[in-house]
Formats: sequence, C-alpha cells, structure tokens
Amino acid sequence: MSVGAHGPRRPYRAGRRAKAAAETRAAILDAALRLFVENGYGSVTVGDIARESDTAVPTVYASTGGKSSILASLISEGIADPIVDETLAAVGMSSDPREAVAVATHGVRIDNERHFDLVRVLVTAATLDETAKETLARANRSYREALGVVARRLEDLDALGQGMLVDRAADILWFFLGHHSWRVYVTDSGWSWNDTEKWLAEQVSAALLRDRVD
Repeated sequence: MSVGAHGPRRPYRAGRRAKAAAETRAAILDAALRLFVENGYGSVTVGDIARESDTAVPTVYASTGGKSSILASLISEGIADPIVDETLAAVGMSSDPREAVAVATHGVRIDNERHFDLVRVLVTAATLDETAKETLARANRSYREALGVVARRLEDLDALGQGMLVDRAADILWFFLGHHSWRVYVTDSGWSWNDTEKWLAEQVSAALLRDRVD
C-alpha cells in the first residue's frame, strides 16, 4: 500500500464512487421506465426523469445520455436477461420435440412477462424516434436469432414437418412467439399468461412438428 503525506491512501474510495455512480444510473433508468409507462415515451422529458430520480439534468445526461439512450440501455438490459440463455440451454437438453417447444414457449413467456411494459414503450417510441426504431430492430434481431436456435434444435431432432426448412421454421416461431403475439392475446384480448402460453405452444407444435407414426 502506498503512503501519502497524510497517511495511507484509500483505494476503496474509487470503488465507493463507482458504486454510487451505478446506483445513480439505476435510479435514473428505473425512474425513466416508470415515466415512460405511465405517461408515454413522447410526453416525458429529461427534466421529468431528473426530477423523478432526484438528480440534476446534467447528471442524467452524463450517466445515461438522452431519452433514446436511456431507452436503449433499458432494452439492452432486457436482452441480457439470463432467462434467454437458460431457456436455450434447456431446449438443447430436450430430446422430445414437443417438450422442446413447451420449454421454448415457457421461456419466451417469462421473458415477455418480465419486460412487457418495456417492450410496449419501445414499440410506441419507435414510431416517434429514429434511434428507438433502430433499437427495436436490434432487439427483434436478437429475439429472432434465439428462436432460430430453437428451430435448429427441432431440425436436429428430425422433428420438422416434411420439406420444412430451418429458416421457415424460425419465421413461424417468430409469428407465434414474437412479442406481438403476447400483446394481441394478453393485452388486446384479455387472455391470461398461462392460457396464452398453452395455446401458443399447441399452435407451434401443430405448425412445425411432423406427425410421428412410431
């Protein structure tokens, strides 16, 4: 340990500053999401976010950037949710095609349920903000790539219907399990999450899996 004129330096001060900065950033992101959900992305200003998070406007910009950067950060955290890797690992371990579909549908349901409000905000923001539009496109690409892993697993299990290509299977998975489907049934139609998950898993199996005679 180095010693200065006034005694030993305290290296943990940098750690405390980093912790405080992380806590400030988290408070800003939490406040922004609340405001986006309650008031709509287009109606919220950086000043609103600063007041809600009990910080100054320059602090918001320094910590998280403007509104579009805040939204991108929120989405990045959603994309990094461990449920995605956990679900894909479980799908990879499944030896029964219908089990693989059920596992995939459940994992997608959990991911959508956790981030439902955030996705709704992003979809709305994408109509107002070019950066938000790009963020939505990036999130959708990541989502579809994960569904592509599921499609390849079904191919490995020799479970896809006759003539069904992996890319087509991934498109069908996106049709049934993309965030739009959960919004249609849960929000627009008032279905429960459990009923929606069960029905979508049945539709995916019917659309993708070949009939087995063995």
